[in-house]
Amino acid sequence: MEHAQEREACLEQTQRYCVERPIYNQELLQGQLHRRERTPQTLRQKIAHSCRCSSKKAKSHLYSFLPILKWLPRYPVKEYLLGDIISGISTGVMQLPQGLAYALLAAVPPVFGLYSSFYPVFLYTFFGTSKHISIGTFAVISMMVGGVAVRQVPDEMIAVGYNSTNVTDYLEYYHARDAKRVQVAVTLAFLSGIIQLCLGLLRFGFVAIYLTEPLVRGFTTAAAVHVFTSQLKYLLGIKTNRYSGPLSVVYSIAAVLSKITTTNIAALIVGLTCIVLLLIGKEINLRFKKKLPVPIPMEIIVVIIGTGVSAGMNLSESYRVDVVGNIPQGLRAPAVPEIQLIPAIFVDAIAIAIVGFSMAVSMAKIFALKHGYTIDGNQELIALGICNSVGSFFQSFSVTCSMSRSLVQESTGGKTQIAGALSSVMVLLVIVAIGYLFEPLPQTVLAAIVMVNLKGMFKQFGDVVHFWRTSKIELAIWLVAFVASLFLGLDYGLLTAVAFAMITVIYRTQSPQYRILGQIPDTDIYCDVKEYEEVKEYPGIKIFQANASLYFANSESYTSALKKKTGVDPCAILAARRKAQKRHARDIKATNKLRKKATNDVEAGVKHEIADDELPVNGKFASADASVQDMSPDEREHFMEPKTNIHSLILDFTPVNFVDSVGAKTLKSIIKEYKEVGVRVCIASCSGPVMNELTRLKFFEDTVTRESLFHSIHDAVLACQVKDRSASQ
Repeated sequence: MEHAQEREACLEQTQRYCVERPIYNQELLQGQLHRRERTPQTLRQKIAHSCRCSSKKAKSHLYSFLPILKWLPRYPVKEYLLGDIISGISTGVMQLPQGLAYALLAAVPPVFGLYSSFYPVFLYTFFGTSKHISIGTFAVISMMVGGVAVRQVPDEMIAVGYNSTNVTDYLEYYHARDAKRVQVAVTLAFLSGIIQLCLGLLRFGFVAIYLTEPLVRGFTTAAAVHVFTSQLKYLLGIKTNRYSGPLSVVYSIAAVLSKITTTNIAALIVGLTCIVLLLIGKEINLRFKKKLPVPIPMEIIVVIIGTGVSAGMNLSESYRVDVVGNIPQGLRAPAVPEIQLIPAIFVDAIAIAIVGFSMAVSMAKIFALKHGYTIDGNQELIALGICNSVGSFFQSFSVTCSMSRSLVQESTGGKTQIAGALSSVMVLLVIVAIGYLFEPLPQTVLAAIVMVNLKGMFKQFGDVVHFWRTSKIELAIWLVAFVASLFLGLDYGLLTAVAFAMITVIYRTQSPQYRILGQIPDTDIYCDVKEYEEVKEYPGIKIFQANASLYFANSESYTSALKKKTGVDPCAILAARRKAQKRHARDIKATNKLRKKATNDVEAGVKHEIADDELPVNGKFASADASVQDMSPDEREHFMEPKTNIHSLILDFTPVNFVDSVGAKTLKSIIKEYKEVGVRVCIASCSGPVMNELTRLKFFEDTVTRESLFHSIHDAVLACQVKDRSASQ
């Protein structure tokens, strides 16, 4: 009782509106509206307008291309500088070991990881629109680069000319192999950068939407498995070839297991110790995040300790532990990438360009939403394209946003890309001045850093449970992306995942939800009759809705669902009518035969008494036929032909975004078929673009007019009721 009173009080407080207006169909509505006059521009005028330049337009384009010109003059030094300095130092401290470590993933010497941590990061300060992301080396992109480098320059290719057991020849073999792989990585960076730059200039920033979140997470999880398996040989200190392409994970694991007996115990102990220290450091940073002014830089601490222990104990000579080796001091002279490699790596460059942009823009959007500013996806493409293409002339490989470093840059107080510029300056100091100090650093330490940084990606296995509960289709996308990328390789896996994601979109449009709508009493609101008890259908009117557009892929399912949901199948009704008419014709024929026979008997002189006795038996058909003949045309039609109790059918086009030529033909066919069985078909809530599309497809010709289209479902319902009343009168 109290609940009912509260509900009534709530209804009384609810705001109401009352509008009295005519019942609008599109013919009437268009007659009362006046379209704005628009003078169409010729192609020449459009080109002239786009090429026209003013000082304001030039300034706008310059600020768009170089965002730093917009925010740097307004930089609040007192508020932002200290935070940016602390953030830049913290990020730079992470940038150093990760640059060295991810170079191993890219199959190039560690110093090239430092180059990739300097040039692109510094360039992004000028061209990027995000204030918080940290550009540089990233595990997934480095792994993709390494896969291409190993495929183009396998160990066997270089080993052919170096069969000698001489140490000098052995070193020359490694130098020749690394030099060729560097050229592949550099050319790949140049090509991927050019692709990103072109996509940005052509305003193709939307391509990232085709890499949905489940796809990216499944792909990066598989990439994490690839990265982990590739680092096992460095952690164990064993010598195996590096594999790329399909089943490379299986081959890598098999190669490691086949040589597990040659494990270098010293390298394993150093690596495991570093893993434990890094995990402890990350746990402390996580638990005491609010109390610590800056995160503990465990990675650089581990690098310094590892370098000191290696140099002090001479691990390279005494225990044959592989170390970083020669780090040239100073910057290298710019060089042009090897253009002749482009045809062989073009597809890989496209994959790297799109994945790199997707990673960067997704992270940039997260920070932009958190801190209340906007980013330009197209400018981000241009910025990444410049970072990669220009950086390639200085021997850097492909880069993108690093998730872990971006989180550190933002959490330690970074406000602008001044922090990123400072982190790149720190890397520059190492390259120019103190890089040689890291030459004794064991490779197993770098492997430990890489493996521990994969912890966040491995947590993504929990997505399986999440998507199982929320969306089976998104779970399927995640699993396909993971399995395909794991076993087919990252390049083919990504293509397979994107293709599958597109197939799921087609599947969803081919299998939409269909429903019959009814009215909430005393309102113009219509809902699913199966979902709410209060919703009622109008007698003789069916309102059908499909939550998808109408086009070639789902036109047949739309028609079949319409017949099933409404319970009115024109083809079945017409077939039943024809059957009834044939049966009636047979009855008339049989009756006529009996009449003729009775007449012949009378003429033959059969007595009236006998004839009267026999006529009731034979006269059953005659009397039945007479009763049919005496019926009115409407009664006869009802007697002979099956008839539906539905007089109007309304198609709700609210969810329809587009209609193609097949969809328009399907609509025409539906209207024609239902008209033959006495059912009027109306279309409600058709949007302007869909109306224009139907007009262009010449839908409103012959029997179909705009009078069949209504502004809303309620307009269509009222019109159908008026039509039914006038017909019954």
